Amino acid sequence: MRTLSATLAALLTALAAPALAGPSLDAIVERDRLICGANGSRAGFSLVGSEGEWEGMDVEVCRAIATAILGDPNKVEFVKVTSQTRFPALQTGEVDILTSNTTWTLSRDSKLGVDFVAPIFYDGQGFMLPKALGVSEVDALDGATICVLPGSTSEKVVNDVFEARGMSYTPVVIEDQKELNNAFFAGRCDAQVQSTSGLSASRATVAANPQDYVILGEVFSKDPMGPVVREDDADLRDIVAWTVYALMQAEEFGITQANVAQMASSDDPEIQEFLGATGDLGQSLGLDADWVVEVVGAVGNYGEIYERTLGEGSALGLSRGLNALWSDGGLHYPPPFK
Repeated sequence: MRTLSATLAALLTALAAPALAGPSLDAIVERDRLICGANGSRAGFSLVGSEGEWEGMDVEVCRAIATAILGDPNKVEFVKVTSQTRFPALQTGEVDILTSNTTWTLSRDSKLGVDFVAPIFYDGQGFMLPKALGVSEVDALDGATICVLPGSTSEKVVNDVFEARGMSYTPVVIEDQKELNNAFFAGRCDAQVQSTSGLSASRATVAANPQDYVILGEVFSKDPMGPVVREDDADLRDIVAWTVYALMQAEEFGITQANVAQMASSDDPEIQEFLGATGDLGQSLGLDADWVVEVVGAVGNYGEIYERTLGEGSALGLSRGLNALWSDGGLHYPPPFK
């Protein structure tokens, strides 16, 4: 009979060993390419440029994950998905990961066979409409026509908001985000509903005269958005989550794309462990010891990504707000790298 001490020793050995790769992670490594499902029509998050190049925060996060797994931020293929096709694309294996402004909700997390990982952006739903309507609050929109994406959080929010107030509305349902934006600014709807960041993006980049449109001050629902993976691979989920947290922790430590190589020689024991100079954090995830150095060297830290895609120096001009680090009054709080 196995002794208690032998059993404990075996358990500790198993816990210390790196996890075996799951099916999704195996597929990514075998094809040597990460496939990400993204919106492709949302400035600041994922937008396809005139020459076919992808840019935005969701794109940068995918590149960070590709760097962690494959050592190269360019080993990514982006697949354009809509609010209706994004979950089927993930469920069927067409994409490995969703980074498509997807709100984390209980029903999605529990019913769709997917796992939401770490939020990269906190937001809420809002209403945008022409200033010429003279409307300053949602209560004045009874009987309005509303542009909305099918199968989205926005669609549910519109229904809930109008039902709670005993008001009616006529939905103008358009599946593609780009077409919906064009329809709204062409005057097919009185108002458009989506996350306030999405409204800011479309107003700044699509409207011919952005100053002619107002986003109402009322914000509805909570929209934590971030990468989504299938439930079939806990190892991939861990890598995705800790890659997101690494971007935030790098910002907290003051580690940037420019200084990450120098910081790898830091005398700070926490930074040494974080960047793989000591310890075995990378091995615990099945990654190289210096995986964080590679990730930050490729895309920068979370603050750098935010600034160039969404921040006040970008076309959207969004302040950090809820998306600041916890130490600066925001909600981003990376768990300890120990």
